[in-house]
Amino acid sequence: MSSVTGNGVIEELRAILPGRVITPADDAYEQARSVFYGSIDRRPAVIARAADVSDVSRIVSLARESRAELAVRSGGHSLAGHGVSEGGIVLDLSEMQAFEIDVRGRTAWAQTGLTAGRYTVAAGEHGLATGFGDTGSVGIGGLTLGGGVGFFVRKHGLTIDDLLAAEVVTADGDLLSVDEETHPDLFWAIRGGGGNFGVATRFEYRLHEVGTILGGLLILPATAEAIASFVAEAEAAPEELSAIANVMVAPPMPFLPAEAHGKPVVIALVCYAGDVEAGEPAMAPFRTIAEPLADFVKPMSYPEMYRLLGDEEAGPPGRESVRSFFIDSLDEESGEAIVDHLRSATADVAVAQLRVLGGAMARVSPDATAFAHRERRVMVALGTLYQRAEDTPQQDAWVGSLAAALGDGAPGVYVNFLADEGEARVREAYPGKTWDRLAEIKRRYDPTNLFRLNQNIRPSS
Repeated sequence: MSSVTGNGVIEELRAILPGRVITPADDAYEQARSVFYGSIDRRPAVIARAADVSDVSRIVSLARESRAELAVRSGGHSLAGHGVSEGGIVLDLSEMQAFEIDVRGRTAWAQTGLTAGRYTVAAGEHGLATGFGDTGSVGIGGLTLGGGVGFFVRKHGLTIDDLLAAEVVTADGDLLSVDEETHPDLFWAIRGGGGNFGVATRFEYRLHEVGTILGGLLILPATAEAIASFVAEAEAAPEELSAIANVMVAPPMPFLPAEAHGKPVVIALVCYAGDVEAGEPAMAPFRTIAEPLADFVKPMSYPEMYRLLGDEEAGPPGRESVRSFFIDSLDEESGEAIVDHLRSATADVAVAQLRVLGGAMARVSPDATAFAHRERRVMVALGTLYQRAEDTPQQDAWVGSLAAALGDGAPGVYVNFLADEGEARVREAYPGKTWDRLAEIKRRYDPTNLFRLNQNIRPSS
């Protein structure tokens, strides 16, 4: 890999992107290089902010010609910090936020510098929505390319299940329009295969009518029985209901009773995307699992779901130890393991997140897109937040121990929840023939692996 400095790359970028090139000498550099997770501390040689697809093409071509490491940044939420390079070029898409909606046709074209929250607010003005994740500040680019698991996963499937077309700048700098009929191999690959195949600059999405939903926060005491019952009720619920349970030690939230502070709780995000009156009986079983410590489930507009836990532009400071995987069952023994581990946790924050899947997501064939985990029933994400680097082995051990206690043998991981965990884990995201097919498509569209700062799939030989 060649150096960006000293070979004219920065000067050429300044010539083609006047006023939108940031280097370490600029006052804006420190903020511009920062990404969501505070533990990522990389110093790119240059940050280039594209205004349109022509800029993207020029930056990609320059990175290819100079053999510089290229990072592509949309929202900057990558756990592995793939939105920023050490010593290379950052292609920043944050200024590309055009949004065009066809209300009658229920479709929208959106540039990939948009965040999920901004898109959802814009579509919500027309009573329409596309399902993304659970955090508004995530960029739609990276989220969509990895799959997109959010509040509509059971009702409408993954984000990629509502992706109709895309515009992608490939490694040779060409702009390709892709859909089921045009470059169908590339369209298959970008639906779950991440940023391995080019820079997605614009997506066309299907929109769904979503008026008032029934949703919000429901906080329950976390016992082994309550955790297992929550998962069981979420699986048995109508498909209109999607739920995310964050099991953690309760912080001193002012709306929680003092006796709950410091005790394990289930902080659940629930969303019933259907008729509100029909949603009330669907929510009722969750309230009978245990006496709620707080119940903020109510009729609301869909964009309000993104504001339930706040939506900061930057994540918590410090370091993270994380592990994610799929399981197909969670019983009281698993619930007990979660509670026991939370009681022994030494991190500032420790959490076991459980997302119940199924429904519309599961009705799509596993080989229809590069997201191959359609049949999996529960997605688990474990994490700790802490401050000192010397505590990393202890925190990794805590996460690893709980993962071993919960894992039920079948490998698999959602690529958007991967940190920097090595090729074996990336292969878990793309098992068997999925990996082979992606590697062959990678060979055709990016034979030199220019787009390698990601959960990388090397070109087949």
